[in-house]
Amino acid sequence: MNDQSKLRWGILGAARVNERLLPAIVEAQNSELVAIASRRPGAAAQTLERYAPQRKNDVKIYDTLEALLNDPDLQAVYLPMANDEHAEWALRAIERGKHVLCEKPMALTVADIEAIEAAARQHNVTVMEGFMYRFHPQHARVRELIRSELIGEVRTVRATYSFMMRPARRYRLAQSVEHGGGAMWDIGCYAIHSARMFFDKAPIAVTAMAEYVESGADITNSGVIDFGDGKYAHFDFSFERARRSEYEVIGTTGGLKCHTVWQLPGDVPVISWWTENGQQCEERLPAANHFRLEIEHFSECVLTGKAPALSFDDAKTNCATIVAALQSAEHGRRVEIG
Repeated sequence: MNDQSKLRWGILGAARVNERLLPAIVEAQNSELVAIASRRPGAAAQTLERYAPQRKNDVKIYDTLEALLNDPDLQAVYLPMANDEHAEWALRAIERGKHVLCEKPMALTVADIEAIEAAARQHNVTVMEGFMYRFHPQHARVRELIRSELIGEVRTVRATYSFMMRPARRYRLAQSVEHGGGAMWDIGCYAIHSARMFFDKAPIAVTAMAEYVESGADITNSGVIDFGDGKYAHFDFSFERARRSEYEVIGTTGGLKCHTVWQLPGDVPVISWWTENGQQCEERLPAANHFRLEIEHFSECVLTGKAPALSFDDAKTNCATIVAALQSAEHGRRVEIG
């Protein structure tokens, strides 16, 4: 008999992110891993054996994605496939009545996100873009400090994400930006998403520049997002620099910094802040697994009917900003958003 207090999950692919995501589903209090599928023969079984060997005898293994979607025993799917496949497979899952947690980016165009939104409404399912970092408590603490007016009115955000590309991960550069390849769709979406978190309005324009590889994928990208009224977000990300995942928020009376956004479960989060009147502080917060918290949040939303923290409007705004930034880098000019 199924446990009605747990959401029954399937994983639609054996992607590398399963190293973090698959154990998160297994460990989440309100979730149950039912099945995993891959188009590569044997890959699903190998992924389960590697990341949750204790479940290898009671999780179904499928060697086609369609077989998993047709399984009536599962209620939700996690979709970690290639960026340019997200929209297609999200729609296929929705049409079968499955709730969908879609790894970022949800889609490569706003029109595709709108189609996913319409399908989700038609089939009465929950869909959310998988920005796992947002569920780490350190960001709630940052927002709490900002609401306290400790640093005054937010005027500037700087977001930096990077790591040196290893040969085994060159597949991220195999396709052009139009087909979801490159740094923007991989790590730039974090920079833009986290920078937007601290402004109470949608961005109006973006100016960007990028370096490209032969495939047409960007390997390094920097730019400025204009939120109007002299408020800007600066983003910088690259596959050619030492590892960084941090943001800094500067207000009218001080500033604060999140030192590591991509937290591992055992890491100790550090937030530092300062004010114009000489106050300085470094806060060390409890470790947390943002993948597990994301799974628990999504499962709770499905089980209780609550709206997800990350909405379709959020996904559409992030996508529109990304597309504008890519256009700006390509044409060498400021691009209006919307």
